[in-house]
Amino acid sequence: MSTETAGGDADATVTVTQEAAEEALGLIESEGLDTDEAGLRLFVQQGGCAGLSYGMRFDHEPEPDDAVVEQHGLRVFVDPASQNYVGGSTLRYEGGLQGAGFHVENPNVVSECGCGESFRT
Repeated sequence: MSTETAGGDADATVTVTQEAAEEALGLIESEGLDTDEAGLRLFVQQGGCAGLSYGMRFDHEPEPDDAVVEQHGLRVFVDPASQNYVGGSTLRYEGGLQGAGFHVENPNVVSECGCGESFRT
């Protein structure tokens, strides 16, 4: 397992904003998970009108081959295959009446669908 911290290589890892970390940590705690071990899994899966889409879920702990990024107290787990697609991305949380939730700003994307839920690299 590789571990990156806030000072890690920006091209190879995911950056997490303070607001995204706070929101995710609150949700992890509300699920009764230990924030010292548990984290947010960010992954890429086949699907959507552009071919690929992001997925997120909470995991109790990382898998042995995951990249683990810890920023602002939040641990983010990324499997090796997904790392190829999301390296250099920023995870943000946006509130508001429309589109509230976690969003991935990905510099590797060459096109997105109209709704912004799927992408192609």
